Amino acid sequence: MNRMARCCCEEAGIEVEGLPVKHLVCHCDNCKRRTGSAFGISAYFENSQIIRYVGETKVYEKSSPFGLQKRHFCGICGTTLYATLSDFPELTFIAGGCFTENPLPDPDRAISQGDCVYKWVTLPNHWDLEYD
Repeated sequence: MNRMARCCCEEAGIEVEGLPVKHLVCHCDNCKRRTGSAFGISAYFENSQIIRYVGETKVYEKSSPFGLQKRHFCGICGTTLYATLSDFPELTFIAGGCFTENPLPDPDRAISQGDCVYKWVTLPNHWDLEYD
């Protein structure tokens, strides 16, 4: 099954095939700032699963614990669509909330660098929880 992740104005997108190899919720400061929320939802796909890119994106580069992160975002509406990490060159992570037409299944894990500060956020007991 193919899925398309699109930005808010729908001028940019990325189409992938199949399910992500990792699908998680992250509470790190980087993800919270990227989304403006209590966490980010990230779906990691093998680059071989990418079918096509739609429209043009701008790139913001940022150092991370996993090397250089290159975030691709829509230059019109500002939505972060996907990113790459230099330590994992075979993967592209896509913002899970951008799959609105054909949503992904539930994430199965949560990660954090000790930054899950919102007591109102509860996660399913069957998820893998990884905290540094």
